[in-house]
Amino acid sequence: MVLKTTTCRFSGLRIYPGRGILFIRVDGQQFLFLRRKCKSLYNQRKRPAKLAWTTLYRKQHRKDQELLVQRKKRRAVTKNATRSVAGTSLEVIAKKKAEKPEQRKASREAALREIKERAKKDKASKAGQKAANKAAGKSVAKNVPRAAGKAGAKSTGR
Repeated sequence: MVLKTTTCRFSGLRIYPGRGILFIRVDGQQFLFLRRKCKSLYNQRKRPAKLAWTTLYRKQHRKDQELLVQRKKRRAVTKNATRSVAGTSLEVIAKKKAEKPEQRKASREAALREIKERAKKDKASKAGQKAANKAAGKSVAKNVPRAAGKAGAKSTGR
């Protein structure tokens, strides 16, 4: 046999048939309370969420969690997606992965050698430009304040 239970409007607990106190407000709204304690607290305008024994409090403070059916936690499947990186196409990346460590080491050394040669060349060209500037008579003054020698520049006198 199934009993039709109702819930208390204050505590949220089950009220079995033949139990409870029915309170009808002036506007015609019906309130069914489990016991006199619930009706008294309602009339005192107490908030059920602040009383630890009410279902509203327990729900807000995440108490009866083990009673609720917990969802299955899905594990995030990590998918390794290969994509082009910084302008390097997938084919080039796949080719580099496939080559043997000795080949990789040799190509790395060749690349480093090329970078060093380029740096030497740049350094040599800059040194040549400096020499040409000195020969032409352009002198670059070092440690001279920017405003020194300009008209209208203030001197501190120190």
